[in-house]
Amino acid sequence: MKHTGKLIALLPAAALAACATTSANEPGTPDAENGETAMCDPAAAQSYVGQKATAQIGEQILDATGARQLRWGPPRAAFTMDFRQDRVNVMYDDAMIITQITCG
Repeated sequence: MKHTGKLIALLPAAALAACATTSANEPGTPDAENGETAMCDPAAAQSYVGQKATAQIGEQILDATGARQLRWGPPRAAFTMDFRQDRVNVMYDDAMIITQITCG
């Protein structure tokens, strides 16, 4: 019974670890191909707000923003608060319509 309390105490940490994302380069480190640091520019993708969220649109948003990583934001989802300057966040509603595009 003593070990049950320790196990329960570790569950939140395990759940957070499952939310972690990985990338070839950490934020702020030079891109392996050209030595430049990847930065996301959300202004370049605002024209996609109101469009249907698809894999093809996701690729176009990545290209437009200059981000290396895309994170989809389904309705009512919880997200980690870690900031990544090379990640674009695309939020959408129940109808799969993009409602917001941010970086971080």
